[in-house]
Amino acid sequence: MRKIDGKTRTLGLIGNPVEHSLSPFIHNYIADKMDINTVYTTFKVEKDDVLTAVKGAYALNILGMNVTVPHKSAVIEALSDIEPLAKAIGAVNTLVRTKEGYKGYNTDILGLKRELDDEGICLKDEHIVILGAGGASRAIAFLCADEQAGEIIILNRTLEKAQDIADNVNNYYGKNIASAGTLDSYDTIMTDNKYIAIQTSSVGLYPNNNQAVIEDEEFYTKLKCAVDIIYNPLETQFMKLAKAKGVVAYNGLKMLMYQGISAYELWNDIKVSEELIKELYSCLERQFNE
Repeated sequence: MRKIDGKTRTLGLIGNPVEHSLSPFIHNYIADKMDINTVYTTFKVEKDDVLTAVKGAYALNILGMNVTVPHKSAVIEALSDIEPLAKAIGAVNTLVRTKEGYKGYNTDILGLKRELDDEGICLKDEHIVILGAGGASRAIAFLCADEQAGEIIILNRTLEKAQDIADNVNNYYGKNIASAGTLDSYDTIMTDNKYIAIQTSSVGLYPNNNQAVIEDEEFYTKLKCAVDIIYNPLETQFMKLAKAKGVVAYNGLKMLMYQGISAYELWNDIKVSEELIKELYSCLERQFNE
């Protein structure tokens, strides 16, 4: 166990709620294994206190922070700089200390990109359907466009939110790559192509394990691959329905792990080894299987 002393640098997560977070485990595990003198904890921050919290963290010499719901957009006002793609997305989940203040990044998209790379999934020229239209959906839509997907369809219960994301993506990239629809309109929007489906909503999250954002089995016959960003449970109903149609399916545990690793690498200017990544992933899996 590492010794906490006067040279220990503090890292943390701001959000509300934060008590359930796996981030302390991820970051402290890496620090222990790499013998880096950092400690990571959580900070519950109320909506009206975000700017004060970030300013105070900088004054306290905190090395870096993650940001979770509901503060990923509000925190932007407190930054001295922001990575261009994170600015376009309008959401930040990682703050990196600089001489001028904190610079904002979105490592959620890095997390999904690294998960997809791990599984040998390339988005270039692919037809993508994204389920849900929250903050995660927005980040993932921009990632798909950045990776030169051939088509991006965003399906959501309310059309307006999905259309807003599609418009933002199209405006940013200067081409009509993204379109929107309601969840029940998939059969009229999705063509004869086989799609990579990315499930970004909270439907199916523990304890509602038996729910899926689309229950119709016909939808899953249109897929070539299914990715759920939920990691608890490790196998969601969305994944089960996909597998029942012979479609390979993945959960969001690697995305969670890789967004954390990407943040830790940014804070400390290091590279986490593949061996350590495998160890960490096995430990995370065991937490849900025990």
